[in-house]
Amino acid sequence: MSTAITWEKLPTTLEEMKAMPEAALKDPAQTAALTVAALCVYPKDKEECYKMLDYLRGPRPLSPMEKQFIRDRFMDSDYVPRSYFKGAVPANDYKPDEPYTLEFTESTAQMADEGYKILLIQSGGADSKRQITLRNKPSTGEWFLWEQMLLVGIRVPQSQDAWA
Repeated sequence: MSTAITWEKLPTTLEEMKAMPEAALKDPAQTAALTVAALCVYPKDKEECYKMLDYLRGPRPLSPMEKQFIRDRFMDSDYVPRSYFKGAVPANDYKPDEPYTLEFTESTAQMADEGYKILLIQSGGADSKRQITLRNKPSTGEWFLWEQMLLVGIRVPQSQDAWA
């Protein structure tokens, strides 16, 4: 099963994100999409990105080690999160099409434990899909970010490729 999430504008603050219908966190794909959007904020405002991710993680905020991991992933590049939007490829420096669209598929190869859901998303700079795991809180019906494997290396943008 595939789910597409489309926005005219991406949130740049936690308050903007909370004002979006997806921020109700009632659908795992919507929580996953907000995760990608939050990661796109990091290059301009890392603290705001952390606040957004903490909201998406619910009762389990980012640890100092997780913040360091995110910081390390952004040391060499800021384009990886953008690469998940439709139209974002190395040839256009990962500039996504507008409106902004993310498409998730439910993992069929891996079975998640009950209360968890594994979604996959394709990067325009990678050959294989990346994984994001969400956890359901039964008392509220909300889906929270549990684990993301989105900040792994991809092809460099053509403008930065010495061999292009």
